[in-house]
Amino acid sequence: MANHTTPSSPADAPVPSPVPSWRDALRLYVQPASLRMLALGFAAGLPLLLVLGTLSFRLREAGIDRSTIGYLSWVGLAYGVKWMWAPLVDRMPIPLLTRHLGRRRSWLLLSQLVIAGGLVGMALNDPSQLLGPLVACALAVAVASATQDIALDAYRIESAEVNAQAALAASYQTGYRLAMIWAGAGVLWIAAWAQGEQATGYAQSAWQVAYLVMALSMLPGMWVVLASPEPVPAPFAPARNVAEWLQGAVVEPFVDFWRRYRWQAVLLLALIAVYRISDVVMGIMANPFYVDMGFTKTEVASVTKVYGVIMTLVGAFVGGVMSARWGVMRVLMLGAVLSAASNLLFVWLSGLGHDVQALVWVISADNLASGIATAAFIAYLSSLTNISYSATQYALLSSMMLLLPKFIAGFSGDFVDAHGYASFFTATAWLGLPVLVLVALAARVHPLVAPQMGASET
Repeated sequence: MANHTTPSSPADAPVPSPVPSWRDALRLYVQPASLRMLALGFAAGLPLLLVLGTLSFRLREAGIDRSTIGYLSWVGLAYGVKWMWAPLVDRMPIPLLTRHLGRRRSWLLLSQLVIAGGLVGMALNDPSQLLGPLVACALAVAVASATQDIALDAYRIESAEVNAQAALAASYQTGYRLAMIWAGAGVLWIAAWAQGEQATGYAQSAWQVAYLVMALSMLPGMWVVLASPEPVPAPFAPARNVAEWLQGAVVEPFVDFWRRYRWQAVLLLALIAVYRISDVVMGIMANPFYVDMGFTKTEVASVTKVYGVIMTLVGAFVGGVMSARWGVMRVLMLGAVLSAASNLLFVWLSGLGHDVQALVWVISADNLASGIATAAFIAYLSSLTNISYSATQYALLSSMMLLLPKFIAGFSGDFVDAHGYASFFTATAWLGLPVLVLVALAARVHPLVAPQMGASET
């Protein structure tokens, strides 16, 4: 069983292990744990765009203004506060389910059932007539999806040793990104097909078909949960009363993190809080931007499906392999640079207007950068956790990744209305500059995630 703890000082750092060969690094991707994570990553990635990105396309088509769309993106804050109920997912059994499936798989299955039900509700409600019911269903999907993430991150961390975490992260990210393509391009294709030859403008019946298909797409994830083994749970003493349970499940995971990293925890948490800020803030207005630029559902779906899939898979694969070969911190820096720079391509696209060829280049570059950055970042977060509190600590870290960006993104519609798309995309690129400084500082105080660096770099 893995033990994802980190020495509190460089003097206590473990002796660096030998650099793995390229063949050894690649072999990790065909292990059963990696293949399971590929499928479960798909189940995790499916809901995200359906309550954020794709939903913003649907809402814009339905005539909802950009400011409202920006504020509705705060539904995604459920991912930023999931640490609040992570201790329950980490320790509390679910009647009947936990006895048959185990602690991790029971929470995975329950959350997937709620996600599927919420997507059905989103399919049946028309935002052009009444927005409230659809938002309520979207919130239910977001909370259930965040809960699935808590259980799945713990399942992944407990399924392999530290040296395999980069491969599991890349496999997870590949499945996650495939699901995002299906929930992004796929849902647009389905809606366009259901709408018929006149695939322009808003048609509730077309979106209803598309969201029902998305609900059915959760079924493979449920099957994988039922067919997968439960990892050996980290042992913990049973609580004798509520206060003792709260101490072990809620207080101790946070105390453990601060105990291990001390003052360095501030730096690590600051990096986590802003690493994906450029991508997250920009992403809320991406689909409204496509609509306003005159791109049809079919055009956006086709470009994203062909070029987005290829470049995302390349990015996730390359990011995972480079992390295993060169160390996570180097790839974190590369990902931070690419993520900020790729936003500037949208400035160029906004000046061209409706240009499908330019859209191909922009989406390709953006997906490549995102795949590299996210694969390394997941491995980085995993390395910070203690397996005894894997669900709670990883939920805390991954929540911090989204909390500030999601909050700022809520004002993105107001910013675009006031300053235009070009200024907005430029501003999101500038948001990435502090990230570069924080990555450089973190590389000096967290030796575990950079074991292959030379002595002059650690």
